[in-house]
Amino acid sequence: MQLINSLILVAVCLCSMNASAFCFVQAGERYHLDPMLLKAIAMQESSLNPRVTNDNGPRLGKDYGLMQINSRHIPELVRMGVIRSPQDLLNDPCLNVQIGAWILTKHLRTCGVNWHCLGSYNAGFSKKTAGKREQYANLIYKRYVRINRSQNITG
Repeated sequence: MQLINSLILVAVCLCSMNASAFCFVQAGERYHLDPMLLKAIAMQESSLNPRVTNDNGPRLGKDYGLMQINSRHIPELVRMGVIRSPQDLLNDPCLNVQIGAWILTKHLRTCGVNWHCLGSYNAGFSKKTAGKREQYANLIYKRYVRINRSQNITG
């Protein structure tokens, strides 16, 4: 019985890993982004925890889920019919990744496809946050390189 329970647990873990990998691939295909880049962002933002929230205070709002979707996006997402409430961002990890990819794509269209612009996903566009953009972009770049190296080794 113990062996059967262990096998079931392993199967569930493998299925959820494949499902989360599928989420990054699906969002990457839809928005023409590298799925490993999306995964690197999710690793940095949430440590791949789909239920994590982060309260940044009244000025900066709250972040939700894998891609840490900021509360400033919620009114637009509700208006568009994408979500009904912030809880949807926690309950549906694939939706969260799709929204994160959509936000990143909007940023890249605004300031160009480059690492500095990628930093705006976390630090915004203000001149005051240029250093934070660069720091965030460097963190994502390092994660991205590590993920791709491990993919080449294992896959």
